[in-house]
Amino acid sequence: MPALQPIGVFDSGFGGLTVLREIRRLLPHEDLLYVADSAHAPYGDKAMSHSETRSVAITEHLLEQGAKAIVVACNTASGAAAQLLRTRYSVPIVAMEPAVKPAVERTRSGVVAVLATRQTLASQTFSVLLGRLGQGVEILLQPCPGLVEQIEAGDLNGEHTRELLAGYLAPLIARGADTLVLGCTHYPYLTTLIEELAGPGVQVLNSGAAVARQLQRRLSEATLLAPRQAPGRERFWTSGHPAVVRDLMTRLWQAEISLEHLSSGCMLEAS
Repeated sequence: MPALQPIGVFDSGFGGLTVLREIRRLLPHEDLLYVADSAHAPYGDKAMSHSETRSVAITEHLLEQGAKAIVVACNTASGAAAQLLRTRYSVPIVAMEPAVKPAVERTRSGVVAVLATRQTLASQTFSVLLGRLGQGVEILLQPCPGLVEQIEAGDLNGEHTRELLAGYLAPLIARGADTLVLGCTHYPYLTTLIEELAGPGVQVLNSGAAVARQLQRRLSEATLLAPRQAPGRERFWTSGHPAVVRDLMTRLWQAEISLEHLSSGCMLEAS
């Protein structure tokens, strides 16, 4: 397989851009493909079968574009579909895992809280993770319905977003949580607000950088790292309406992007 092939990354919407940024920082010479499945977001409050179906369809699209590896930059899709993708496709599949391990290692109070979507917290993958890492500490699970929708709407610090977060955080802090795990790739966009509402002394962790390192390891093992020294390029798709989401994606990526439209059947259309 040619080493100059791109890396495919996808999420239910904009959240995976937080992972894409970590990949770009660690692998500056790689070409990156990113699909924001905004027309089908959020995955976290839908049936697991929905995440499976969309994950397969988007993976097929990315492989058609020549992707040498796939990063499932969505915790819900990782729990629902990563194993299926690994069974079905021969390329490296790198998925999300909430940063429970470092949280358990760093907590001083012995109380860790995980903020995530309902489906992520209900997944078998997450249950296994807790069983493996959760001994000796109390781990509080907090579903956060509505937060992904706020971020997809570009509201990162508005009144409703603040009210939602305050309601989710208050009982966790009251129970002594001093380490918060962001179990959704959208949530890092709210880190500053979470730190403000949680108060001093509360650590906020996410797993974007760890996923980038795992991707680097997998590509190195498979001799697939790009050998060139030129900066890598990015290509972006959305299943939403490009004219509606382009400005927000540009704002979140912090650079101008060219955005292509991906239909629900993952067929490209002009934009």
